[in-house]
Amino acid sequence: MSGQTWRRALVTGGAGFVGSHLCGRLLDTGSDVVCLDNLATGSRSNVAGLQQRDGFRFVRGDATDPAAWQELPGRFDLVLHFACPASPADYLRLPLETLEVGSTGTRHALERAHADGARFVLASTSEVYGDPLEHPQRETYWGNVNPTGPRSVYDESKRFAEALVTAHRQVNGTDTAIVRIFNTYGPRMRIGDGRAVPAFISQALDGMPLTVAGDGSQTRSLCYVDDTVGGVLALAASGEPGPVNIGGGEEITMLDLARRIVEVTGSSSRIRFVERPVDDPGRRRPDTRLAQERLGWQPRVDWTEGLKRTIGWFSRTVAA
Repeated sequence: MSGQTWRRALVTGGAGFVGSHLCGRLLDTGSDVVCLDNLATGSRSNVAGLQQRDGFRFVRGDATDPAAWQELPGRFDLVLHFACPASPADYLRLPLETLEVGSTGTRHALERAHADGARFVLASTSEVYGDPLEHPQRETYWGNVNPTGPRSVYDESKRFAEALVTAHRQVNGTDTAIVRIFNTYGPRMRIGDGRAVPAFISQALDGMPLTVAGDGSQTRSLCYVDDTVGGVLALAASGEPGPVNIGGGEEITMLDLARRIVEVTGSSSRIRFVERPVDDPGRRRPDTRLAQERLGWQPRVDWTEGLKRTIGWFSRTVAA
């Protein structure tokens, strides 16, 4: 993976889970970083430590609002567009905002990247594959998405954003890339965001039953956040347009994930099965050969270490 440093980078959604880790990694490599976030789902606490560092600036603003972009003077040479509610609890609570940031927000970010001559990276998602009929999912797979289902506000927002990025690259020659991020876990996930890892960990730490949807046979392939960030920046440093899958290689059922978390936390919690959400994908695992061949990227943090780090962070956060 390239060790390229950007002089000045913009991260929309930079106070979110993955976005804040991106901001930190960019600062570590010597870039000045501007974080644009409306805090609809992000948190100032995620970037509190970064605000003490030289070269970091937080701007509270909405990527869909033209006035917010006027608060960002100077030129960027990297624009990472990560602004978007990403958990089911959030995008179901903010459906119109989710669609708007995928459309208008993406357009504003693209226009700024083009005007600045910057490299642009769109944070897309494995959700563009829907409930996949191909397994594992390759970047060439078109997906199996319900366009009017409850998850469609997120799925279709990202699918439209991908189309918009592709059109800007073809029509305007903007230097763009698309990364399709699969399920990511790690410190700074919100306990109540509705995703499995924070829900299971918080329940286990509290001694509460772990709520597994359906019979727990549905699978995911989770990737530790440090590895996800490494993949995003490897794509940014390359000339690849994408889309490129970035995700974990080990497929695990949700029931097995719950059992692992109980084991690692030493909890006495039991498993409780609850109703499975509509259009919840049955199986999900990325084909990451493209990332390995073109970017030299592969996950490095194994499950045992990743869960220990994540559980340790949650333990300290809950205790505080």
